[in-house]
Amino acid sequence: MNTILRKSILGIAGLTVAGGLAAGPLNHDTSTPTTRNAAAVTTTQAAKLDSAALIPHGVQGTQSHIDLDDEQTANVKAIIAATKKAGMDERAAVVSIATALQESKLENLGHLGDRNDHDSQGLFQQRPSSGWGTVEQITDPEYSTTAFLKGLKQVDGWRDMPLTKAAQTVQVSAYPDHYAQWEQQAADLVAEHWNS
Repeated sequence: MNTILRKSILGIAGLTVAGGLAAGPLNHDTSTPTTRNAAAVTTTQAAKLDSAALIPHGVQGTQSHIDLDDEQTANVKAIIAATKKAGMDERAAVVSIATALQESKLENLGHLGDRNDHDSQGLFQQRPSSGWGTVEQITDPEYSTTAFLKGLKQVDGWRDMPLTKAAQTVQVSAYPDHYAQWEQQAADLVAEHWNS
């Protein structure tokens, strides 16, 4: 009886091992993850978490999105660098980038002739005649961002406001609600480039 029992147990164990080996490659990824792949996953997850934290009041209304070219991406990085230099945080960069997306689609615009809104120029469409600086200054991304942030700092409680209200208080736009549509893309851009 011991021999029969032992053969039965060994037979079952053999089937289990063989079944596990046969089923293993079908049910499991046999590739060895590289450090680079693991880092990419971690970075992607961190960007998603950061993006949500950058929108503390939630987005308002339908969100817009544009694909950026190299010049626009360079302007995003310039806004982020100027924000850091001004000693302000990621939320200030989100407000700044959303504002520049609305005002210029992140293009450093010069005078547009008859299509121009008065004498508005640069990323933030700031006006020399309104005291924002000279044309040379407001078409410099660092200067124009710093000027915008200086205005933002003067808005009491800007962090506790919806983005569109904070941006409008600085910009005094004829279309105050339009800034809101860029909040998600601005947050995504800050999450992507803040530490790059």
